[in-house]
Amino acid sequence: MIDLLVISPILVPLLTLIVCLIPRISAKTSDAISLTSAGVLLACVSWLLITVVSHGTLTLRAGGWAPPFGIVLVADTLSALMLWISAFVAFVVLIYGVRSGPDALSPGHLHVLIHGLIHGLMLGVNGSFLTGDLFNLYVWFEVMLISSFILMVREGHHSQLPGGLTYVLLNLLASALFLSGAGLIYGKLGTLNLADMAAKLGALQDPDLVNTSGALIFVAFAAKAALFPFHFWLPASYHRAAPAISALFAGLLTKVGVYALLRLFTLVFTPANGFSTTLILYLSMATMILGVLGAVAQYHIRRLLAFHIISQIGYMTAGLALGGELALTAVIFYVLHHIAVKSTLFLVGGVLEARTGSPDIRHHGGFYQSSPLLALCFLIPAFSLGGIPPLSGFWAKLNLLQAGIETGRWLFIATALIVGILTLFSMIKIWNESFWKAPASDHPRPATNTGGRPFLAMLSLCGLTLVFSLGGAFVFRLAQRAAGELADPSGYLDAVLKGGTL
Repeated sequence: MIDLLVISPILVPLLTLIVCLIPRISAKTSDAISLTSAGVLLACVSWLLITVVSHGTLTLRAGGWAPPFGIVLVADTLSALMLWISAFVAFVVLIYGVRSGPDALSPGHLHVLIHGLIHGLMLGVNGSFLTGDLFNLYVWFEVMLISSFILMVREGHHSQLPGGLTYVLLNLLASALFLSGAGLIYGKLGTLNLADMAAKLGALQDPDLVNTSGALIFVAFAAKAALFPFHFWLPASYHRAAPAISALFAGLLTKVGVYALLRLFTLVFTPANGFSTTLILYLSMATMILGVLGAVAQYHIRRLLAFHIISQIGYMTAGLALGGELALTAVIFYVLHHIAVKSTLFLVGGVLEARTGSPDIRHHGGFYQSSPLLALCFLIPAFSLGGIPPLSGFWAKLNLLQAGIETGRWLFIATALIVGILTLFSMIKIWNESFWKAPASDHPRPATNTGGRPFLAMLSLCGLTLVFSLGGAFVFRLAQRAAGELADPSGYLDAVLKGGTL
């Protein structure tokens, strides 16, 4: 039973993908199957999270082969949290985008295919969170890459192709670097099992191997997470996709890269094994600054929000570089908060575009009066992203700043404060242009009815943000537990190398 629970985040989207490939299935049937499957996935990962919190790390040894020789799936607190938040966002995005609202999916067979690709994307995301070896992490990333690329260019617009090609080419280059680093490790250690790699590297005491292979793998994941100087693909591509798809990308894709960095650079490529994190900190600060400056200069709402993803990724990787349990706790909480907030903002951006016929916020206006519910759906995540207390973004940034003070990283603290002010400024810019000022009389608005489902989706994510904010102590304790497991990976090593499932 525990084996089935551990593998369910992979089985559910895989089976849904297969069903969506059945010929002649109707669009209405595919809607029902897709949304039901997303609900089942959310139920399964909720049960998995409860089980992990109650009983500790769970593992599944494929075919009964003991590590490091066989494939192993590992569900600890961090991976269970990431699985849960990803499933929640996918479920909400399907509510928003299924045959209603500004992002009604394509009719007919294309509609069915898009559902299949969404679940194919979730298959890659969930596999990345669960895998316990480096090669399968590469495989799951490629599954995610294929699905996301097709979703990104599915409408076939000329404007989508340059951003989509930039996205796929950079990710293919990152994958090549990933394989090169994995090859170096395998040639020296004879294993790609993460736990076995960590144990053997600790005994080998070879900092040259650690830094060489670790640098290759870091560059690969830095590119996938949109860290400077590999960030340029994100603002060129995300805003080109349909709003529901871009919200799914904004919430999940870069966070898988952050998860991989957290996993490998606290377990395998650690300072104790000879890897230096100083460069990660400086790259993170550069990412924070360039991302927020790009956002300040933008008026295309979803492109502006895409630059903010880059900026916020810098906060997360900076916490990894700071190290220590407090910094890791802040990073994990930050990731959870950011997934909810950024997905909501992209959905709000989609509704604004649909109701005005323009992504340019200078052509918006008046939504504070004409749609106060939409204004509320913007204000909650926007204030949270800007770090206004008592919302979740404030607590995430406060703990990161505290970790910076404890480690004496004053340049990071100054950078974080300045970037926070500029983040709030850009959110106020959207508020003034889209909501507060009078509607632009020279820009007629199409009669677009976005329906009730988009608001149900946005309110669900706003509610999650409020849970993280007002019930943040419970979420923070879960993040603290996950950070403790990262800071002291002995439990992970024992579960993989010595134990099995319950």
